[in-house]
Amino acid sequence: MSVLAGDVPVPPEVLERRFGGLQRLYGVEGAARIRCAHVAVVGVGGVGSWAAEALARSGVAQITLVDLDHVAESNINRQIHAVTETVGQAKVHAMRERIAQIHPGCIVHCIEDFVEPGNWPALMPLRVDALIDACDQVKAKVAMAAWSKVAGVAYIAVGAAGGKRHAHKVDIDDVAHVTHDPLLAQVRYQLRKYHRAPRDGKRIGIPCVFSREAVAPPDASCNIEGDGSLNCHGYGSVVSVTATFGQCAAGWVLDKLASVPKTS
Repeated sequence: MSVLAGDVPVPPEVLERRFGGLQRLYGVEGAARIRCAHVAVVGVGGVGSWAAEALARSGVAQITLVDLDHVAESNINRQIHAVTETVGQAKVHAMRERIAQIHPGCIVHCIEDFVEPGNWPALMPLRVDALIDACDQVKAKVAMAAWSKVAGVAYIAVGAAGGKRHAHKVDIDDVAHVTHDPLLAQVRYQLRKYHRAPRDGKRIGIPCVFSREAVAPPDASCNIEGDGSLNCHGYGSVVSVTATFGQCAAGWVLDKLASVPKTS
């Protein structure tokens, strides 16, 4: 794990100029709670990078970024830290450098690893006030969701943004009521099977970002004539949808932080 803090203390007037608008939205006390919060983002890709950006632009004091991937050229279409200069760089470090330009006083913890049931929550160096789960592994999502219920940490899971075109169909609801999302359907199934989550449509208590749009398979035009292989691997994705997923998750977290006094 590596940590980056501001090279020099940030004067209060600078913070006020950059993030004062939150006081008029959340109130003085609510904005103050956001400014002293520690939020973790697991998965710093097409969704998580936008969530981390929103947290930084809201003045969050500490952000923990968890991801083992490196920026690839194919990420440029949908990941905010992915530009020509960052290709090949660890995603958590590319995002950390971007955050430093937005909120130089923010302490950023970078964890180059993937979450697995066997390393969670030991992977986290410090207690967090909220957790945005933007990873795409069912077992990891189930482990974090189950832990959040016991630990009392504000947690929101993000579903699959691939194969979706319409940002206006993105919504937030309890995992029990999520539709059109095979990833979150598997999470719901495992929470019920292994963690005694309520059945029969009853609320489970795990909020999720998802799209009510049906998943669109890869377009037939991606087929390459001759060898039968695909030029487009997996589902297609567009930044207007992936960014909306991330912004919705961050917005939910900010509202929770502003509404509930921080616990020690």
